[in-house]
Amino acid sequence: MTRKAQLNTFLGWLLGKTSQRQAGGGTGRSLRFSTAWCWNIEVPPPEPTGEVHRQIIVDGTYFNGWCALIAHNGQHVIGWQWCDRESKAAWVALFKRFPAPDVVVTDGGTGLRAALDQQWRRTRIQRCFFHIRAAVVRHTTLNPRLEAGQEILALTRELMRVQDLDAAAAWMGDYAWWEAKWSSFLKQRTYAKKGLERPVWAKPNQNWWYTHIQLRRVQGLYRQLIRDKSLFTFLDQDYVSQGIRTVERATSRLEGGPNSAIKHLLRHHRGMPETHTRKAVDWLLNSLTEHPHDPRELLQRHHRAAEQTAKHKPEPEEPLGPQSYGTATTAEEGLWARKGGPEDPDTPGLYTHSCL
Repeated sequence: MTRKAQLNTFLGWLLGKTSQRQAGGGTGRSLRFSTAWCWNIEVPPPEPTGEVHRQIIVDGTYFNGWCALIAHNGQHVIGWQWCDRESKAAWVALFKRFPAPDVVVTDGGTGLRAALDQQWRRTRIQRCFFHIRAAVVRHTTLNPRLEAGQEILALTRELMRVQDLDAAAAWMGDYAWWEAKWSSFLKQRTYAKKGLERPVWAKPNQNWWYTHIQLRRVQGLYRQLIRDKSLFTFLDQDYVSQGIRTVERATSRLEGGPNSAIKHLLRHHRGMPETHTRKAVDWLLNSLTEHPHDPRELLQRHHRAAEQTAKHKPEPEEPLGPQSYGTATTAEEGLWARKGGPEDPDTPGLYTHSCL
């Protein structure tokens, strides 16, 4: 009962807004001392249910050198995976826990496409509109100097307003017109010559490079999205039920939900060591699932695991062979105080016998 009360106090402080002083009283030292064992409780991700989801929203959030890959079904967290960076292996470890959904909504993180091709090959992709806009702005800035950049930025803003298939078709036509208009402009080259500063991204032995490389990168981004058919998946009639779309067009529910909650938690508990940070995020994500693990059940698992560890702890083996030399005095060495015999003038009644 004491352990349960301590765990409840610990979670109330960790997932709440109270300070250690308010949660435990005094200076907060008593709370840290009484609940230090709570950091050793393992908080696993939810058990897979086998449910086939209409959509799964995925994203990775970074902090303290770690990355948490989170899967969200639009309402609740359904799983997460720890890694040092977004990679194919990390995404596969997350995806293999669930049956392939109809649609995955993503920002297009590193290694994700390769993981989808391996694990969810038939799942359709919806790229997050807000991440598309952020990628375009990264190449053009918010105030493009060139007319071609101004037009593609305006097209990107129009993309954010697309809400039906007619608007999507109109946007595709406008983009095709932009590509045709600026085709020759985007093919312009700059040749290396003496006195001309070489761009940092150009190779040392490169004799020429595209003059408007940033605009070409925007062009490449949109061409890939159109080729993959990942721009307007959310408008497909298969994902509209009674006039309501069942697939998101952005990762906002994940960004504004679990990701935002993680950042708030870490700001509120600044200064936690790395192991405590990860455990705190585990507890938070567990609380955001549809059926969170019961803390009392996790406490019982923790105690059972501790008992099993203690039961199977190997007993210390007795040393083989003769005992090694020690530093204690023995009677055989003659360094021994005995009663009787001539008295020691400093200690009456004791006779000190020494071999020296």
